[in-house]
Amino acid sequence: MRRRTFLKSLSATVAAAASGALPAFAALPRMKITRVRVYLPPHASQLLYQSDLVVTIETDAGVTGIGEGGDVDLLRMSAGRLIGRDPWHIERLWQDMNRSYFYPAGRERTHSIGALDLALWDLKGKVLNLPVHQILGGLVRNHCECYSGGEGLPGITAASSIRDRAHAAIEAGFRAFRMGPGNVPANGTFNASQQVTALRDSCAQARDGVGKDGDWAIDFHQRFELSEAVRGCHEIEDLAPFFVEDPVRADAFLQDLPILRAKVNVPIAAGEEWGNRWDFNTLVEHHTVDYIRATLPNVGGITEMMKVAALCEAHFVGIIPHFTGPIATAALVNCLGTFSGPVLFEYAFGGRTISYLPQGFDFKNGKLYPNDRPGLGVELDMKQLKLLAEITEPITARAQTYFRPDGSITNW
Repeated sequence: MRRRTFLKSLSATVAAAASGALPAFAALPRMKITRVRVYLPPHASQLLYQSDLVVTIETDAGVTGIGEGGDVDLLRMSAGRLIGRDPWHIERLWQDMNRSYFYPAGRERTHSIGALDLALWDLKGKVLNLPVHQILGGLVRNHCECYSGGEGLPGITAASSIRDRAHAAIEAGFRAFRMGPGNVPANGTFNASQQVTALRDSCAQARDGVGKDGDWAIDFHQRFELSEAVRGCHEIEDLAPFFVEDPVRADAFLQDLPILRAKVNVPIAAGEEWGNRWDFNTLVEHHTVDYIRATLPNVGGITEMMKVAALCEAHFVGIIPHFTGPIATAALVNCLGTFSGPVLFEYAFGGRTISYLPQGFDFKNGKLYPNDRPGLGVELDMKQLKLLAEITEPITARAQTYFRPDGSITNW
């Protein structure tokens, strides 16, 4: 089935549904996934958790979905479960990719599943001619506020003071300025005790730069032991930080964050290195954190992000997604634009443009804006992308899906 025939069939189905002849979208035309491709963009990120590999999912209807992120080998493994399948059933495909292999998906494979999930949602939006945020229930905010570290702003250089960087961020329209815990010397030595002692003065500069009514935040970057994190939070409490990010180590967050929460009175944000909802669940339920750093595609894609958002909404916890790639940023605006709780985006693109995305996210004056373009609202310049992998055959060997009697997926 080609695109024109498919869309004509879809239009007839939607028209019949609108007239009451049949339930809306009850008989959407069938599609099959025929190919998944993975591309390397120019100036690609070398960091897995900020992977900006471009992923496309192609169908026999001639419609292609665009996603981003993951690792080539893990993308191959997950994409092999998609070939020949119906892309309408996004939740079912997510469950299959997550459960069909004997080992449960760790954070790296969850990241790759998330990249493919973005492409499935983009595909669905294109076929329905709707932006993803409309499919998810519609927007609850006019724009998504962002914070900045001052990089790339007019007049700011590597030698600029914290005060000047903070002032520039607020002047540029950002909701908040965020800083780190201090500079790490070239030899990599980080003296935590000295850094805690210096926190007060540097954070006072940030407060002065944003003004008494402005917002500032600090990322401890997991560089402190628990006792040092407690002391650091006490040092800056009266300067009213918007949040203190990653105050303790990610490998001990389940034990250390509850202890920290009981000892300090500053808002806490954490979770940029975590995975799906089971990493966040307990800490959100107990309100151990005020903001989670769940992001796309790392959390497992839009399918999983909306479940994490529902957990946060139930417990009045905000979401401050970690910065990843440009396609994932567009996806974040689509899904978190529908989340009713507090949202603040990390924006680290500075003044640079994304050459291989002639159509991408919409950013202006420190804010990211939703749009009405179908799917995720992104377009690719394929000439600038290098093909890394092409998956056209399903993976069935040593991978299997088990079902309950009602047809729902369970573990094998």
